[in-house]
Amino acid sequence: MWDESRPPRWFKRGVLDVVVGIAVFFLLRAMLIRLQDLLIILLVSLFLSFAAEPAVDWLEARGWRRGRATGLVFFVLAVMGSVLIFVMVNLVVQQVRTLVEDAPELIRTATRWINDRFNAKITTDSIIDRLQQYQGELASTAGDVGGRVLSVTNSVLAVVFQLFTVALFSFYMVSDGPRLRRTICSVLPPERQRMVLGLWELAIRKTGGYLYSRLLLATVSGAASWIAFSIIGVPSPLALAFWLGVVSQFVPVIGTYIGGALPLLISLLNEPADALWVLAFLALYQQIENYLLAPRVTARTMAIHPAVAFGSAIAGANLIGPVGALLALPAAAIIQAFISSYLNRHEVIESGLLEALDTVDEVSVETTSDPPTQ
Repeated sequence: MWDESRPPRWFKRGVLDVVVGIAVFFLLRAMLIRLQDLLIILLVSLFLSFAAEPAVDWLEARGWRRGRATGLVFFVLAVMGSVLIFVMVNLVVQQVRTLVEDAPELIRTATRWINDRFNAKITTDSIIDRLQQYQGELASTAGDVGGRVLSVTNSVLAVVFQLFTVALFSFYMVSDGPRLRRTICSVLPPERQRMVLGLWELAIRKTGGYLYSRLLLATVSGAASWIAFSIIGVPSPLALAFWLGVVSQFVPVIGTYIGGALPLLISLLNEPADALWVLAFLALYQQIENYLLAPRVTARTMAIHPAVAFGSAIAGANLIGPVGALLALPAAAIIQAFISSYLNRHEVIESGLLEALDTVDEVSVETTSDPPTQ
């Protein structure tokens, strides 16, 4: 007969399992912390491969060998990225210097306009004297901006190494994509293979569609803004157009307001009356993009609720920083599409809350179908 004062037979084995489990947990946690940079690089490479694969598949369907097609796509991406960085850095340096040199006159003009319109008696002599005192130092500091842009990670060499590492992993994932998928699926049963391949294809379609649609909309927005700012007479029209195009399309929900705030502020300092024209252009273009451009461009790419997009960007930024904020939108679109594809929908029961929702939807549809005229 078993002695009740002694512990059960499974107790020692249970304690051992708990100790081993805790040890394995802390070991894996330490490994993840050590490999955090590598895991982020792999994640970025995976999403970059998703974005580049549609273009590679398009070239391969027209007779290109997959390796050469991948090399061409990545060469074009590298050239475009280098030109964009060079243009932006050069524009920032030149325009900051111009703004610093013209700052006293801009402040005088804005003050004169406010005094004339509102019968005010604002004086800015002390501000201008202090600004002129430090003007030379500010201009020399602006000249160093271009040399410091790439040192945000405290080492240019580390940035270049990370970029080459991401490019190498991404190139392999795209050029050997079919073989990689075949290798992964070879260890899975047929049912799992279908799910993995379906999710992989969905990720490629959503990520590629997101990137290309955003780039197209950013190009149109930047070109239209450049023309408008040049006609209005806003200082640094090309730099501000670049800023507005990129920020408005790649920052979710609030990107339009952040991108438009800087041109509005610059025009207000330069000529307060021009700020009204800039504001009118931003409002008009936003209506054109919302009603005409964006629905046509993004109809077949990704449809995600603004609240989900904003929350995803915040979550991604909290997890892995700015990179996570950029990757959060395509990741959210992939998850949303995957759930929609594999989730069974049922008939909705009758409820007073749902009737109120139907009323709101009808009003929303009527408003959307008949947009207000400017």
